[in-house]
Amino acid sequence: MKLKTFKIGGVHPHDNKLTAEKTTIAAPLPEKAYFLLSQHIGVPAKAVVKRGDKVKVGTLLAEAGGFVSAPIYSSVSGTVAKIDTVADASGYLRPAIIVDVEGDEWEENIDRSSKLEKLEDHPELTAEEIIQRVKNAGITGMGGAGFPTFIKLTPPPTAKAECVVINGVECEPYITADYRLMMEHTDEIMEGIKILMKAVNVSKAYIGIEANKQKAIDLFEMKAYIYPNIKIVGLKKRYPQGGEKQLVDACIRRQVPAPPAIPVDVGAIVQNVATVHAVYQAVMKNKPLLERYTTVTGKDIAEPKNYLVRIGTPISTLLEDCGGVPDKDVKILSGGPMMGRALASLETPVCKGTNAITVLSGAEAYREEETVCIRCGKCVSACPMGLEPYLLSALSEQIKPNLDRLEKEDITSCISCGCCQFTCPAHRPLLDVISIGKNKVMGAIRARNVKK
Repeated sequence: MKLKTFKIGGVHPHDNKLTAEKTTIAAPLPEKAYFLLSQHIGVPAKAVVKRGDKVKVGTLLAEAGGFVSAPIYSSVSGTVAKIDTVADASGYLRPAIIVDVEGDEWEENIDRSSKLEKLEDHPELTAEEIIQRVKNAGITGMGGAGFPTFIKLTPPPTAKAECVVINGVECEPYITADYRLMMEHTDEIMEGIKILMKAVNVSKAYIGIEANKQKAIDLFEMKAYIYPNIKIVGLKKRYPQGGEKQLVDACIRRQVPAPPAIPVDVGAIVQNVATVHAVYQAVMKNKPLLERYTTVTGKDIAEPKNYLVRIGTPISTLLEDCGGVPDKDVKILSGGPMMGRALASLETPVCKGTNAITVLSGAEAYREEETVCIRCGKCVSACPMGLEPYLLSALSEQIKPNLDRLEKEDITSCISCGCCQFTCPAHRPLLDVISIGKNKVMGAIRARNVKK
């Protein structure tokens, strides 16, 4: 198989896939579960339960708060203790429903059997019915920003989907949750892809998998013999190959323009492999999104593991099951070392988008002292979006940033991958500063649009 990749930029951090061959296990149930009402892009969900209510696994806790929103379901059974605030992965206090866990009783309408349901055996499933089930199940993107999936499956009239592109890349160092999911639930993923293809009325699909997951490539190629319209695309090991635009470039050689353009504007519907699995479960098993695959890892963790974890489980519960937090200075991230966020509290719960908890220690966690920019241009060469990070950083650092200039320099195209900061020999916090500038520009754009 000839390996493909995207055209510009990228870096090659060490894999450190410590848990690649560790079979996924069920995470322990917590004593309390915390369900943040904002686990997705858009409007927070609106609570439909109150203190003292009894809930089961699969009970609706909060309905969608608007069009760009998603419902939240209980992943545990017990009693609603209160509606309060809980720190999210950014450290901000957010509204959340807190449930005291009692037993493990499930809603009876969820099919918990392991029987594989095939799309051809369900002619009653129209595209509209599939999308409605996905919407009702509260499925959001599970590999990135958490965009409600049903919206991706209903592109605007100005765009026409031609294919589905599945992200099985998992290019972040350390994380192996998607890899284990692919190895352990291959058939369900293939059926999930067929479901998505029917939902958006396309006849072609591509699964991008990096070369450091050769076992997954071989397994999916074997399965693809009975799925002739699904093509496996082997990809060179390169970060950030899992970015939507980079994946579309690598798999179908089409370039997604700058924002507000999205992949469907060039004919591609992109979904993470974990989202595909959740779609299968929602459509075929009537199972809302209430658990997900998550890696807990780090070189100083006593027992790194891959978990199937209930959403709402405090991160402290997972770390304790892995042997506890190492007795040394560490940095604990929600996500991987390239794009993850340092956690302010270990009581932050697992959310729909939590694919990993990474514990960094020693040299990995230590930031080198920043020095002056030496104009080497490495950040420009590394940027997969073709931007000039040194310039965007300098403009963003100004006391009164020139927002018009930043917008003209395409700061909104930054995907926050961290390649620039990773490769900078002067150890400048390029991504940190650019993110501040981008947020200001996005705010100005929103204000301008409101005035219109």
